[in-house]
Amino acid sequence: MNTYVLVHGLFLGGWCWGPVARLLTANGHRVFTPTQTGLGERHHLLSPTIGMDTFIQDLVNVIEFEELNRVILVGHSFGGMAAAGTADALPERIRHLVYLDGAIPNPDHAFAEQLPQDILTQRLAEAKEIHGTRCFLPIDPAQMGIKKQDVQNWLRRRMTPHPVKTYLDPIQMRLPPEQGPSCTFIRCTKPYYPPANVSGERAQKIPGWHYREVAVSHGCIFLTPHKVARLLQEIPL
Repeated sequence: MNTYVLVHGLFLGGWCWGPVARLLTANGHRVFTPTQTGLGERHHLLSPTIGMDTFIQDLVNVIEFEELNRVILVGHSFGGMAAAGTADALPERIRHLVYLDGAIPNPDHAFAEQLPQDILTQRLAEAKEIHGTRCFLPIDPAQMGIKKQDVQNWLRRRMTPHPVKTYLDPIQMRLPPEQGPSCTFIRCTKPYYPPANVSGERAQKIPGWHYREVAVSHGCIFLTPHKVARLLQEIPL
């Protein structure tokens, strides 16, 4: 039996892992799907103070208060940032770190530096102030490669604004990811997701990391949960 902590990406919440979590649980694993402060069912906590350190502390608290050990920590998309920061803060608790088309951080640098300039410029230009907090507004699910209308509608009902500060905050880490716990990078290739390309290309070159490409879209956790659950259970530990 494994213990998984699944970390969501931009605009989402722990709810987005529901289909994957149910499959893992049915196979006897323990699964936790925390929601980052200010998002999902915690959107009422939206605040200008929410930054990358908040997101990391959210995950640290779950692991510590649930007294979890030998955790397989999975960061999807932007969730890779907080997952990596958590693995750096609690290395003794993390068995393996998985980036699922996730962002690999550069210590003391912000995620915004990894984005293609045109995407960053557009997102910042379209950001709005919501209850005193500057936020990115949810994107169209189709931009994540999601074509099924029912899945698009499901996401539109639940996606919430995301605090810009988490994009712009330099992430504080004691060690670079290359010197952290053992890692797997799963890269989605159908199609490639531009914001994840920098991390995907970097992961290929890191000695000792397990790198795998799969012909699914960036929205795989919604569209192909069976495949994602199988991939997570096949990770070499």
